[in-house]
Amino acid sequence: MDSTATDRFDARRFEASRNRLASLAYRLLGSATDAEDAVQDAFLHWQAADRQRIKVPEAWLTKVVTNLCLDRLRSAQVRRERTVGAWLPEPLLDGDPMLGPAATFEQRESVSLAVLTVMERLSPVERAVYVLREAFSYGHAEIAEILDITESASQQHLHRARRRITAARRGGEVDAAAARRIVEEFLAAASSGRTERLVALLTDDAIAVSDGAGGTAAKLLRFDTPQRIAAVVRAGLKPTPAKRRLLGGTPAIHYAVVNGAPAILFVLGDRVIGSAIFDIADGRIATVRGIAAPARLARLTEAWRRHEPDAPLIAQW
Repeated sequence: MDSTATDRFDARRFEASRNRLASLAYRLLGSATDAEDAVQDAFLHWQAADRQRIKVPEAWLTKVVTNLCLDRLRSAQVRRERTVGAWLPEPLLDGDPMLGPAATFEQRESVSLAVLTVMERLSPVERAVYVLREAFSYGHAEIAEILDITESASQQHLHRARRRITAARRGGEVDAAAARRIVEEFLAAASSGRTERLVALLTDDAIAVSDGAGGTAAKLLRFDTPQRIAAVVRAGLKPTPAKRRLLGGTPAIHYAVVNGAPAILFVLGDRVIGSAIFDIADGRIATVRGIAAPARLARLTEAWRRHEPDAPLIAQW
């Protein structure tokens, strides 16, 4: 095989792994944009490597992508961006290949916004061990090789990560139909001004976080009582001419599944301009995450344009 044919063959081998590598990078970084950059960097490493000496390309690429992601997580810039409290994971629409494996509860949970947020409290190595073990079923010997640690260290990192994630868990898996019904009730109550019904739909310890409607707030906006959340949601969902002018039109509100969780999306034309993603626990809403920053919604918007949505819950907000 001549060198050109070999390069084409090796490029195809890389492309066959791209979605898996992107899913790994997304879980580690919580950002689709950063995940794509990490995978592209891995491709450059792949091109520059002596590929004839790589016996197991999948293992080699997994190690490269994992360590590229760890380098990003350890960088001073990323630490600054994420320690000021102005960070939320980048949401992905159901069906996005970057969401990756979803056969087990652990795989589905590892890509939820709740777990991606909790993983910010883990060390980069704890985060990598958790993802490699829970989402991709690597053994501790393999993880030790990927991360250049011992097997016992891998086991200890996994134990600590599991403990933190379990402690932060706000509910298990919810029936899809029940989740949709709760969110539709929430939207109906907010739209009609029934604040008391909104409060009843929230758990006693409910929290809401928002990126400030895409603004430049130094920190996320956080609300941590059902009454305060209900008041903020009601005020935010009350349409006014001024809000419509600011948005540039009258959006529709659609139901969607985002990172495995029920969500509502505000859609103007073919753009998603806002989202609210919900965690459900014991039949009520435990967490609301409002994301409207255009950079965080870019990939979701691209997926939405290829999506065939159901009829909107509200056709003209």
